[in-house]
Amino acid sequence: MDKKIKAAVVFGTRPEAIKMAPLVLELKNRDKEFDVITIVTAQHRQMLDQVLELFNIVPDYDLNLMKPNQNLWGLTSDILLETKKIFEDIKPDIVLVHGDTTTAFASSLSAFYARIPIGHVEAGLRTFNKDYPFPEEINRVLADAVSDLHFAPTEGSVKNLLESGIKGICGSEGEDLCSANLCSTNGGFDKQRRIYKTGNTVIDALLYTVKKDIDLDFIDLNPNLKIILLTSHRRENFGKPLENICDAILEIVQKHKDIEIVYPVHLNPNVRNTVFSKLQNIDRVKLIDPLDYAPFCALMKRSHIILTDSGGVQEEAPSLGVPVLVLRDETERPEAVDCGCVKLVGTDKEKIVSTVGKLLDDRDFYNSMKMAVNPYGDGLTSKRIADIIKARFSS
Repeated sequence: MDKKIKAAVVFGTRPEAIKMAPLVLELKNRDKEFDVITIVTAQHRQMLDQVLELFNIVPDYDLNLMKPNQNLWGLTSDILLETKKIFEDIKPDIVLVHGDTTTAFASSLSAFYARIPIGHVEAGLRTFNKDYPFPEEINRVLADAVSDLHFAPTEGSVKNLLESGIKGICGSEGEDLCSANLCSTNGGFDKQRRIYKTGNTVIDALLYTVKKDIDLDFIDLNPNLKIILLTSHRRENFGKPLENICDAILEIVQKHKDIEIVYPVHLNPNVRNTVFSKLQNIDRVKLIDPLDYAPFCALMKRSHIILTDSGGVQEEAPSLGVPVLVLRDETERPEAVDCGCVKLVGTDKEKIVSTVGKLLDDRDFYNSMKMAVNPYGDGLTSKRIADIIKARFSS
């Protein structure tokens, strides 16, 4: 019997936890093949814990690194030093990181220093602007640079990796999404390959979650009104851009009497101070605290339109048939824009107002976005990644 593969899975924020949880569960379910060690940095404490509870994941190591007024210098150095100790202790066969967070970058660098193979889930996303989003764009570029296996969600992310000089591909254009039986040369697994097109684990998480019966009565929604869900929390939208978004919301609720806005407001004071100063006590605008992942998925499913600067929501909502307007000028997820289920509107007040108005008033335009096919996956991404890791490390 092959020796179990020891896989250390590292994450620290709510979005990472959502996208890594299905992979953790898949690896744990294959307990004859994998020994799974979960490590959380708790870069985001409260919102991370919500997801751990939902997926019934108890971390093996909880670094609990979140601090008041945390900065990138301190967080990066803390992650490097703390993961060094763990990697030296457990000696994993592979370290799995996700996406574009400081946790992903610092823990992948730590694994590289320890000479441990690294698998980057959701590899290859790019805006090609190092300041947008900041610091996420550089985090993912650097994580890709040190990784050995790149699990790319789409053909576009595969192309980005190839153009950055990372060679060795499985699941190229015209092929099916990759699984271990596709990654072969002369009947055997090709261990020289580094890039695998797998789909995105966020769809695995979404489909797992929306099966649950979630009660939203605590939000006091009006069943006769259409819901517009709003989320905005990115650093680049702090200040004037977020003020513009709020001003657009004020005009939208004034012009359209058949809608209500639901805004789960991020806990960051840079967000809350602006939003509450602009939108508190406005009729048909509900400002609520951030939701756990399960009720948030249920709210997405109930929504008529979503306005967001979140990367994950851009990927999830198309699977629910909800049009998404992205409150950013650039996105590292262009596939949804290309297929028509997502549109970039930036933070220009007039563009936000006019595009929402068109979705509300033009049924054909609305249906063209609603019916577009989600390019990000089919709910089997975690299985593909586990298959690839198994084939790569089996003797």
